[in-house]
Amino acid sequence: MSDLTLPSDWLQTARSKLRDAEVGPKAVPIGRVVRLADGIAQIDGLPDAALGALLQFESGGYAFAHSLDPDCINAVFLDAAERVTVGERVRDTGDVLRVPVGEALLGRVIDPLGRPLDGGPDIVTEEMWPVERPAPAIIDRDLVSEPLETGVLVLDSLFALGRGQRELIVGDHATGKTSLAVDAIINQKSSDVICVYVAVGQRATAVERVIEAVRTHGDPSKCIFVVGSAGAPPGLQWIAPFAGMTMAEFFRDRGQNALIVIDDLTLHAATHRELALLTREPPGREAYPGDVFYLHARLLERAAKLSAAKGGGSLTALPIAQTEAGNLSAYIPTNLISITDGQIVLSSHLFSAGQRPAVDVGLSVSRVGGKAQNKALRSVAGRVRLDYAQFQELEMFTRFGGMTNERIKAQIKRGERIRALLVQPRFSGLRQIDQIALLTALADGVLDPVTPEVFPKLREVLPAAVDRLPKEDLSAMRSGEFSPERRRRLAQAVSELVNENDLSEDTP
Repeated sequence: MSDLTLPSDWLQTARSKLRDAEVGPKAVPIGRVVRLADGIAQIDGLPDAALGALLQFESGGYAFAHSLDPDCINAVFLDAAERVTVGERVRDTGDVLRVPVGEALLGRVIDPLGRPLDGGPDIVTEEMWPVERPAPAIIDRDLVSEPLETGVLVLDSLFALGRGQRELIVGDHATGKTSLAVDAIINQKSSDVICVYVAVGQRATAVERVIEAVRTHGDPSKCIFVVGSAGAPPGLQWIAPFAGMTMAEFFRDRGQNALIVIDDLTLHAATHRELALLTREPPGREAYPGDVFYLHARLLERAAKLSAAKGGGSLTALPIAQTEAGNLSAYIPTNLISITDGQIVLSSHLFSAGQRPAVDVGLSVSRVGGKAQNKALRSVAGRVRLDYAQFQELEMFTRFGGMTNERIKAQIKRGERIRALLVQPRFSGLRQIDQIALLTALADGVLDPVTPEVFPKLREVLPAAVDRLPKEDLSAMRSGEFSPERRRRLAQAVSELVNENDLSEDTP
């Protein structure tokens, strides 16, 4: 006999289900393609489709609803549309565009839909999240108070970044914008921050260099590379920043810390303008549609520091924008500056003069600043920006004639050392304790007899000397405690290092 036993009321249950079952014809809306051009399909017959809805063509391709007109839908293809024809049937999937999220993405190079581009196996995750998600409410956010260490002295000392901040990196073409952001990613190899690099409209060779740099100098197992290259369909380029933000939010919402670099939003805005013009939206300033500000505002507002009740995770955004001839008042840079919590401005003149990273100290600002900076680092970096700005003005005037005033000569000498100290090669991130040591030595005059040409050697031998300090001093300085006695011992250690290595210009 069979071991299968049926409940006593099985017959009544079956009859109840049959009685409640809906039997009869069911209307399923079917749309048709009425026009095809340049990666855009105009579709009619789907009056209930929502903005951003995922649409499937009879030939198997997919698109998403980019704009809704009274009599048709303008859909943007997510893949090549060679097989789609006019008159073809289109079905509304009833869902929005989603991307995979999870730890399975770490270490992978993928397109904005989560498909592998690195030749590895297909990515399988447990969850698929919408690319468009609401930003955290104000009540769900917390103060930005923890530093995000980039390892770049000019950033960590003068324009400190906090976890949960949105800091724009802006400058002309080929001034080191991507290099600065990549150095910040590489420096997270010794932290708990998950990094997401999003390439929008970039050349394939440029993206390959970024990936190779992270693999060589950083920890690629903590990074996700989302690539919507220049050769990808406009639809993929358009959703790339939103897809990358969703993938980063997965870690933020679990209470972890994440960093997203979007390279760059100027090209993303150009893609948005292209799609808007193709879908015949009314053009505005510089032919951009009227919603271009909202486009980036709703994207960057998703970066935040969450409250303890929401897990305490953070998502820091470093969007990149490009200017023409240093014009910060252009439309897109102006929009992004007003959205973000500060900007790092890179100067082509400084870059050409060999000052790299070519950060313009006068135009750059971090609106979070010292609130998220280590207290010990803040105490020794307080006057650096002012002294450097005064030096730049004095240097300009001294070109017209010599200065005999000893005080001015001392200011110029100090400014030359500040400038040399802020020059930092790529892939040579400084620990926070080493930054404190360098700025302490600068503020206390220890570096005055050191010629700027030997600063690179000083940076190389400094970590070993700092590590010889008492462990309680190192621990206290990392936590922000910086008593006068500890400061004296730190300055003395750097002074002894200068003498041991014959770095002083007074040494015969």
